[in-house]
Amino acid sequence: MTHQDAKTRQAATAGCANCGRQNRVPAAAAGVPRCGDCHEPLPWIADADDDTFADVAGNASVPVLVDLWAKWCGPCRQVTPALEEVARDLAGRVKLVKVDIDRAPKTQARFEVMAVPTLLLMRDGSAIARKSGAAPASALRQWVEQALERSV
Repeated sequence: MTHQDAKTRQAATAGCANCGRQNRVPAAAAGVPRCGDCHEPLPWIADADDDTFADVAGNASVPVLVDLWAKWCGPCRQVTPALEEVARDLAGRVKLVKVDIDRAPKTQARFEVMAVPTLLLMRDGSAIARKSGAAPASALRQWVEQALERSV
């Protein structure tokens, strides 16, 4: 297994909203993560960098909400809980991938990120919607759902 393979296989934990069980959720995998007990979809939240972005975000089986952010950015820190709420609300329908642009300059350049946070909604490896700036969870969820409806 290469170093990159090991990085993309790192798992986070997610609590099941239905039964409360903590589950390991890999950064990249086929299908949609589900609870080991009740089999309900789990929120899928992963980090990516230049080396792992293609595996973590580009090959996802569900649309991907990409958060291009930076540690020094105040609005980025404000929007993180809202994005995680959207990922929980839309578990099984979207995957949230967080990319620190200071650790992913190639990804930042690829998407021509000039301001953070920049949010992308991707389907099949291509951006279908883009939004800059922080917003509350309700507005972000509405933006995601409308973009998904338009892209069908």
